[in-house]
Amino acid sequence: QVQLVESGGGLVQPGGSLRLSCAASGIIFNAYTMGWYRQAPGKARELVARIHGGGTTAYADSVKGRFTISRDNAKNTVWLQMNSLEPEDTAVYYCNAHEAWSPDYWGQGTQVTVSS
Repeated sequence: QVQLVESGGGLVQPGGSLRLSCAASGIIFNAYTMGWYRQAPGKARELVARIHGGGTTAYADSVKGRFTISRDNAKNTVWLQMNSLEPEDTAVYYCNAHEAWSPDYWGQGTQVTVSS
């Protein structure tokens, strides 16, 4: 059974930082591209960042220079370090596991709220 369990969301003031974690089980972790997506109220889910098994990363333009995605294949874990948070970053953040020849897997989501 595949599980992606996110943690680390919460309420933070503008300019603050949060670190999201996603622990995966039931998959060959290093074979999967891991991603973080977010969905704000009334908006479509969007890709925030992704990291391939070998460590290559990609980011949405809106978070470049502020967010960093990383992974530890030995711990089956992916992180999203979010700095200089803005109210526009408020959303539910989802962990995603993607491999070309299998279905995508999703975590349950963790709420991030940026507000003073």
